[in-house]
Amino acid sequence: MNGLHERAYVADLHNDLLCAVTERPVDRWADFFRERWLPQLRAGAVDLQVLPVFVDDQYRPEGALRRTLRMIEAAHRLAEVNADAVALCTDSVQIDRAAAEGRTALVLALESAPGVGEDVELLETLFRLGVRIASLAHFGRTALADGSAEDAAGGRLARAGVSALAEMERLGMLFDVSHLGAAGVEHVLELATRPVLATHSSARALFDHHRNLTDAQIRGIASGGGVIGVNFFGGYLHACDYSVDRLVDHFEHIAGVAGIAHVAMGPDFIKEVLADTVPLCCEEVAVEGAPMDSYLPGLEGPAGLPLVTTALQRRGWPEEDIRAVLGENVRRLLHRELDRSAAAS
Repeated sequence: MNGLHERAYVADLHNDLLCAVTERPVDRWADFFRERWLPQLRAGAVDLQVLPVFVDDQYRPEGALRRTLRMIEAAHRLAEVNADAVALCTDSVQIDRAAAEGRTALVLALESAPGVGEDVELLETLFRLGVRIASLAHFGRTALADGSAEDAAGGRLARAGVSALAEMERLGMLFDVSHLGAAGVEHVLELATRPVLATHSSARALFDHHRNLTDAQIRGIASGGGVIGVNFFGGYLHACDYSVDRLVDHFEHIAGVAGIAHVAMGPDFIKEVLADTVPLCCEEVAVEGAPMDSYLPGLEGPAGLPLVTTALQRRGWPEEDIRAVLGENVRRLLHRELDRSAAAS
């Protein structure tokens, strides 16, 4: 392994592994995680892993809350059974303890929150269960906001979405703008009084895809103290050159716009998750216009993360900046915001 990568604090802001875990029988959740995902996290030296709770379309709307709770329960169970290797964390004390003990800190996040709908009070329920990050939309429209695939509609946050943002700030739950429509991101940046995250978004100036952020959005997130996790999915990085070099281009562009203190990693590793959850007969040919097979060679999963460190070194990045992007920026933000939530609860 790359020596700097091994020494650094490594944080991944987005890995949908819970989707794969919950496809297994309940009594296999913890063992499946240990057999399939833990070796990859260790190979990638991942110190902190954000676990999105993503609810597929077939569970919406009627089964969305039940599916949300099932995935949260899966996270708790796999953490309890594998307590020697991971810890489900809700504040900085727990995160630091996990690092000191050589365990991976797990942090729960809602992706689009379909289980909440307009019942914004449920955010507090989910906060009690350990959720510390949340977004309000995926590609399409929800009761709270429009996703980026609905940009043509120009929708800002719905009234319930405005209430959700205020409730998240009251609780100390970080707001995630990844997947949110352009007008919604602008609305959030107008209203937010706390830092916001983009857990898995890249630079629109380099590749014009609605899932990516404009320079103005990047500057807005940075000006509020937030962090942008660069997405590793090749189809959001370049039209055809799916390579680590193109990924580094996005790191460098966002750092140039926002400053190095606001850049992080949001890999969005989906190759293995899709293989585990989508029947071959049902696979679609693209994800919102991006080919399904547009993965970066060697970076299809967390085991490949040392390649990022090597690529940044090859570009001449100083060690301090590499460490910041690999995890220190995320660690600093979570320390500040999660400690605030702990004090309020």
